[in-house]
Amino acid sequence: MTIRNRVLPVAAAIALAAAAAPAAAADYVQASGALTFASQYQGETFVGRFPGFQTRLSFDPAAPQDAKLDVTIPLASADTGNADRDGTLDTAAFFDVARFATARYTANGFKPLGDNRYLADGTLELRGVSRPVQLTITWTPGAQPMLAGRATVRRLDFGVGAGDWSDVSIIPNDVAVSTRVTFRPAP
Repeated sequence: MTIRNRVLPVAAAIALAAAAAPAAAADYVQASGALTFASQYQGETFVGRFPGFQTRLSFDPAAPQDAKLDVTIPLASADTGNADRDGTLDTAAFFDVARFATARYTANGFKPLGDNRYLADGTLELRGVSRPVQLTITWTPGAQPMLAGRATVRRLDFGVGAGDWSDVSIIPNDVAVSTRVTFRPAP
């Protein structure tokens, strides 16, 4: 057998193995982004943001069931544009930042919904309480891929707004959360 005859079967076997191997997920870190929440106080809508949040993602659109999403949210960074409200959010009745400095959202696996949309059945840990929270995601691929997501968080499930603030006629239980994150490859 000539060298050429030996090399071709080996090259073909390598190519076949590479084609059969599962695609590897790309690992990303947040390049920029926004994480906002919206609610009402006595019928007046307000919007807040968490400027210090950080996101890591491992994702392959060909294998969304293997995705991993990890978002860390420093609660003291909450900014609603109202110093009194922001100070109240830091207290034990709301985020209790003295005891719980960060919240964390994690999801393992996305369910495809079509048209680059996915559903993440994740877990939010807030104030020491962990509860499931679904995040609907739109993925925009490219050199700087982007994830846009929306969720509804039931604040009382996490003890946010305890005591007098638990009256849902003053502050609704459902808080709308949205995010838009642009990614870069992880180092």
